[in-house]
Amino acid sequence: VSTQSTGILRLAKTRAISSSCIDPNIGLTPDQIEYREAALNFAKTELAPYMQEWDQTEEFPVETMKKSAELGFGGLFVSPEVGGLGLERLDGSVIFEALSQGCLTTAAFITIHNMVNKMIDTFGTDDQREKFCSDLCTMDKIASYCLTEPGSGSDAAALVTNAKKDGSKYIVNGSKAFISGAGSTDLMVVMTRTGGKGPKGVSALIIDTTTPGISYGQKEKKIGWNNQPTRVVNFDDVEVPCENLLGSEGQGFNLAMHGLNGGRINIASCSLGGAQQSVEDVLHYTQDRKAFNAPLNANQHVQFKLAEMATSLTSSRLLIRQAARALDTNEPNAVSLCAMCKLYATESLFKVIDDALQLHGGYGYLKSYPVNQFWRDARVNRILEGTSEVMHMLVARDLLKHL
Repeated sequence: VSTQSTGILRLAKTRAISSSCIDPNIGLTPDQIEYREAALNFAKTELAPYMQEWDQTEEFPVETMKKSAELGFGGLFVSPEVGGLGLERLDGSVIFEALSQGCLTTAAFITIHNMVNKMIDTFGTDDQREKFCSDLCTMDKIASYCLTEPGSGSDAAALVTNAKKDGSKYIVNGSKAFISGAGSTDLMVVMTRTGGKGPKGVSALIIDTTTPGISYGQKEKKIGWNNQPTRVVNFDDVEVPCENLLGSEGQGFNLAMHGLNGGRINIASCSLGGAQQSVEDVLHYTQDRKAFNAPLNANQHVQFKLAEMATSLTSSRLLIRQAARALDTNEPNAVSLCAMCKLYATESLFKVIDDALQLHGGYGYLKSYPVNQFWRDARVNRILEGTSEVMHMLVARDLLKHL
């Protein structure tokens, strides 16, 4: 069976779980159900048939992402006045979950693009919003987010890429690491040091990737996320107009963290979509696969394992959606809930996918079965947008500050 046929067949079975305890539509409004159906249909026709091929050829599916923008997926949270849909975080979570059932990696990159677009819409000037957001919403231009550096990952406030003001421009020097889409995107929001040490010395700049002085390292070879390029980005006396400062000087770290709060919900939602599809696939596999003269799911151990997987899936979904609601309504505990949902969901859902692979037996280890790719693609979600260890710190900090 070809990888395209496999993708079509597995998502054709998706509606079989309707009304079951793992039905993603439970608790959604009619509008949200429509959003999910639109995203799932796109995942079925435009993502799933090509997911494995893109992984093997390491193709960055720019044209497919532009097709997703025709449905509004390039500016989910952006104001309608500049071309966005103006949706809430919960709506976006539902959409990213559904897209990830077709291709987790492509959906994850679309979340990053949306994070940048939302940052510009929220903190940018009217001129910046008009100049950048419309093209980002249509994905005629694609964006990267640049925070991590070779020497500063979790300790993001220790970044050293600097931007020195020189008249009407900033001169940027330094390097960023692990940048998704690097070398294939059109603009970047880059966190730079314009002041002293620590978070208050960080500012955000919108930088056109065609600006002289920008260069890239080799494309990284990764376990997963193979159909989006990851590279080091180097800045060598890159001149950036002062009008491209996002927010005010010294506000960059707060902007970066604001973007990551939503990003953590989005990435958790991608893990959720990958796990949802893996569970649906393994339900059918254990029904069809025979061992000892009976379907695999006649074995009580297998039944108990499926029940555990379903429970993890549903509890993760509840926590993700609670965090999304908290962020939508600016609840005081929103930051810790975003950290909590990212921690719990990415960890527990990776185990769900791992269990699905195990239940497939040797077939789960073959690249012709999608579960192995969901396993590889979901692993990094425990690292990016804040590692699980940092999420522990954020949750504990919230608990202790109330003593």
